[in-house]
Amino acid sequence: MALVTTTEMFKKAYEGGYAVGAFNINNMEIIQAITEACEENKSPVILQVSAGARKYAKHEYLMALAQAAVKDTGIDLALHLDHGDGFEICKSCVDGGFTSVMIDGSKYSFEENIAVTRKVVEYAHAHGVVVEGELGKLAGIEDDVNVSADDAMYTNPAEVEEFVEKTGVDSLAIAIGTSHGAYKFKGEAKLRFDILEEVSKRLPGFPIVLHGASSVIPELVEEINECGGNLDGAKGVPEDLLRRAASMAVCKINIDSDIRLAFTAGIRRVMKADPTIFDPRGYLKVAREEVKKMVTHKIVNVLGSNGKA
Repeated sequence: MALVTTTEMFKKAYEGGYAVGAFNINNMEIIQAITEACEENKSPVILQVSAGARKYAKHEYLMALAQAAVKDTGIDLALHLDHGDGFEICKSCVDGGFTSVMIDGSKYSFEENIAVTRKVVEYAHAHGVVVEGELGKLAGIEDDVNVSADDAMYTNPAEVEEFVEKTGVDSLAIAIGTSHGAYKFKGEAKLRFDILEEVSKRLPGFPIVLHGASSVIPELVEEINECGGNLDGAKGVPEDLLRRAASMAVCKINIDSDIRLAFTAGIRRVMKADPTIFDPRGYLKVAREEVKKMVTHKIVNVLGSNGKA
């Protein structure tokens, strides 16, 4: 077993009507929880690393932990850079052993986005690494990504063919109404499936990616608040909408906030029940189990990727 690209994963997911979970990692316990859940449920998996995670845990530690997870669980996994904001960070991750990188040029004009994305693709492909690009802007805040609601922009389906052809990207993240962070919607949650359908018609068989797709699981928010937290108004993407997207052209669904919520809920529960605890192993073990339980739920009930590894 080894670190692999997403090429075969996405091909099978597209044909099978399911999506592969791309779970953000920051430390050992989170990596253990994700990969153990995937091993037990025989699910393909993508571990993804944001720029913030690289600053926090350092590239070398995350690489070693990912390789340890492969050895421990015996599963193949892809290691992906999430929201690379320029050529240099993408190059660093390619050179450092990642199997997939995302270049997020959505802040640029269409032409500039094509230029920077093509540059990353040329370098990554020469080193056997696949590339995800992005068209459209998601609102919300997550690590170094911060886009106001006023600046958010749906993907224009009329641009996708030219973008893919001129850049050579292997997958495409689109904006259909999802949002980064734990506060995604104020009113009723809606996704623009008409945009997804039009994109899939223009790019038949091409893997589409959804960012900002955590559901902000209400039970976790409620427990955090009951244990001293303050997440009033946190609201995510309903899971039935994500399952519908996974049955269509969406082959990769990004999940970060739900991991943070599960981890935090576990720690707060232990701290509230036993204020004398100070051994990190006591509360981190519970936090790890909460993340594992949440990931299993996503695999079976949202992604539909169980038994597909």
